[in-house]
Amino acid sequence: MSATRNRKTLLAAAGLVTAAAFVLTACGSGDDSGKAVADVSTEAGTQKAATVLDQPFKKPDLVLTDTHGKKFDLREQTKDKPTLIYFGYTHCPDVCPLTMSNIAVAKKALPKSEQDKLQVVFVTTDPDRDTPAVLGKWLKAQDPDFIGLTGDFATIQGSARTLGISIEPTQKDKNGKLVSMHGTQVIAFSPKTNGGYILYGEDATVDDYTKDLPKIINGAKP
Repeated sequence: MSATRNRKTLLAAAGLVTAAAFVLTACGSGDDSGKAVADVSTEAGTQKAATVLDQPFKKPDLVLTDTHGKKFDLREQTKDKPTLIYFGYTHCPDVCPLTMSNIAVAKKALPKSEQDKLQVVFVTTDPDRDTPAVLGKWLKAQDPDFIGLTGDFATIQGSARTLGISIEPTQKDKNGKLVSMHGTQVIAFSPKTNGGYILYGEDATVDDYTKDLPKIINGAKP
């Protein structure tokens, strides 16, 4: 199982604050001592996999390097497109590949015209190991159209923070294995407003994404 660590911060969001929380996870570490790192604002009574935010996130002003070694301006190149953003790393043994696989399977269930509209962006939390080539090979096994981004760790960490997602530098665990501590949320951005208005936790399933992606592509609430 994944693990969460203590460290609690509050994300200011207008409206109603609920128990929904972002968590910092060490993929594959097997420690279940978790606590929330940020509270978010959601619709009252929401029990779905998708949490609709009262106050959408602004898309990060982030320029990194894609899997082809080219500059990728996140705001500019995903403008007015339905976009899913996830922060993780290729050496993750569990949550990251499962999350990407779930999205990939759900995407394949869409009509081709809708598949072509959806942008799925994977931003590495372990840029020292996740070079463009490494990212490209790993994502190709999930979906060759997924966008992989790498670059300066401080830049990535700062951008994730604007979405309420915590990331720590890669470090060795008690067994000497390199792990990346990171939040495991997928955030969906509307093609109508470019705001990040829907959040998914690591428990979201293929069925959840299959049901919701058509609505996200149209900028609707799930």
